[in-house]
Amino acid sequence: MGEPAVALRRVLRSYLDHLTVERGLAGNTLTSYRRDLDRYVTALSGAGIADLAAVDAREIAHYIAALREGDDDHGPLSAASAARAASAVRGLHRFAVREGLVDADPAREVRPPTLPRRLPKALAVDQVERLLSATVAAESGRAEDLARGLRDRALLEFLYGTGARISEAVGCAVDDLDLESATVVLWGKGGRNRLVPMGGYARRAMETYLVRGRPALAAAGRGTSAVFCNARGGGLSRQSAWAILRLAAERAGLPTRGERGVSPHTLRHSFATHLLDGGADIRVVQELLGHASVTTTQVYTLVTVDRLREVYAVAHPRARG
Repeated sequence: MGEPAVALRRVLRSYLDHLTVERGLAGNTLTSYRRDLDRYVTALSGAGIADLAAVDAREIAHYIAALREGDDDHGPLSAASAARAASAVRGLHRFAVREGLVDADPAREVRPPTLPRRLPKALAVDQVERLLSATVAAESGRAEDLARGLRDRALLEFLYGTGARISEAVGCAVDDLDLESATVVLWGKGGRNRLVPMGGYARRAMETYLVRGRPALAAAGRGTSAVFCNARGGGLSRQSAWAILRLAAERAGLPTRGERGVSPHTLRHSFATHLLDGGADIRVVQELLGHASVTTTQVYTLVTVDRLREVYAVAHPRARG
């Protein structure tokens, strides 16, 4: 490894340590940043650039454009992936200025790729009910099958009833639950937590699972604090939770693939959209979702406006002139 690469990678390691320790980024996000920035540093080294102080805005703009086109070593990135990579590059340069490693931030002059605005996918209320009903315990009558069925129903009721991210659900500990007050502490991005109420259906499903299902699952392991357990008595993984949802969606006759496929985030989107449809204040929904900014939440209002247009087009006698 040449000296330029060594110097650049030293800065990169410092930045990744900063993201890990001070920012508390999730493991998956950190992995993406590491991959994106490793590619960036490799590109700079290949161009003979020894340190970040020698980088200018034109070099960064060229690199970001090249992400969309691909090269001999990498295929072209989607707009979303290129935007994420650009964000990582901008963050690296901001960090270098803040730490006094360079005097200027050339990335400030570079506009990130524009993403097409996609409306969140939300299920209709009757589709949610079909999905939740499709998690009824297996028909074999075995105790472990009953326990898994109660867990699956509780998991999906929990996701829809609290708007939790899948990582927040599988990371939920028994001590985070207060069934008496029907609330749960969710641990979100960056280690931030929030107190979220559970609806009656979610509370009852959780109570039934904790009394009749979880003990049988947890007994197979060495003890776990996780609310949702796998068949070996450990905490349920994100992948397993995903599989539970996909199976329920298939049984309910809902799509599981493609742009309209049901995903864990679909229940989160549906939670927010149905709250707004019911008249909830957007700032309340912001708090429930754990969004740092209300602008992140405002995308859900577009969904409800579209719903209003659809209803108007079908029901109003003068909608079609």
